[in-house]
Amino acid sequence: MPSTTTSQNGSHHEASPSPPPPAPVPLTPGPRASRLEKVYTEALSRTLRANSYANFSACFPTPAKYVPASLESVWRQLNAKLEESAKAEFDEIMREKDAVRGLNELDRLVGEAKLRMENGEEGNVVGPHTLGAEELYKAHLAPYLRDAQDALNEKLEATQAQNAELAEKIRQQRLEIESLLSGLEAIVADVEGAATATAQYSKENSLREEVVRMDEEVRARQDV
Repeated sequence: MPSTTTSQNGSHHEASPSPPPPAPVPLTPGPRASRLEKVYTEALSRTLRANSYANFSACFPTPAKYVPASLESVWRQLNAKLEESAKAEFDEIMREKDAVRGLNELDRLVGEAKLRMENGEEGNVVGPHTLGAEELYKAHLAPYLRDAQDALNEKLEATQAQNAELAEKIRQQRLEIESLLSGLEAIVADVEGAATATAQYSKENSLREEVVRMDEEVRARQDV
């Protein structure tokens, strides 16, 4: 029953009906927010699986042959760092853009629209008899959906930019690893050279001792 108000002269008249305030949007991820998180997690998992140890070690055959344990440790640390960094950046974007709230609001609007359609309603409390179904749809549902779509597009663009930045980081880290491994190969070459020089020195030293011994024998015979 509509409420009434009393004027200064004591007369009563009905107050204008007003719609109830909208329910607060929960911050627990709803269907769309949960789906977005699931899709991102699956995409990240596929990216990390593509960077398998077999693919990684194929890029560095020398360390894979001589120091496989060290190379595998580098690969594991790289993948763990990439996963941690990607998840942290995704969570930061979700917080900055208030994505959960926006997606939950979209879930609510779509749910209300479906409920109105199921109940045969074509409008809302603001003069439904004065507007047609198409006008009501455009006036009351389309703006919310458009704003939600714009927010989603913005989040997707931000995610794509983050993915591009992550790919560049991977490329830079790979270049750093290649540089480190090149230095490692140079060290191995130096060690091998030192080992060869040591062996050569031992051989020459043995020949020198043999010459000295033969010279001593010749002198001994001359003295006799």
